[in-house]
Amino acid sequence: MQKEININTESIKLDQFLKWANIVSSGGEAKNFIQAGNVLVNQEIEYSRGRKLYPGDRVELLGGNTIYIVSRD
Repeated sequence: MQKEININTESIKLDQFLKWANIVSSGGEAKNFIQAGNVLVNQEIEYSRGRKLYPGDRVELLGGNTIYIVSRD
């Protein structure tokens, strides 16, 4: 399943995106997911919570069935 997540800015940091999209409930949870290697950005494991995402980037969690696509109006 794919889900588009609209952002209000040109880019967004990965940890902020996970919270914005309601994938995690806190910054600490986002940090733990990312540092454990459980987050893919454009089909590659990402360990940096400061990674900037831009419209068109794809985010997914290992073992999950949803792909979150960054978009902007």
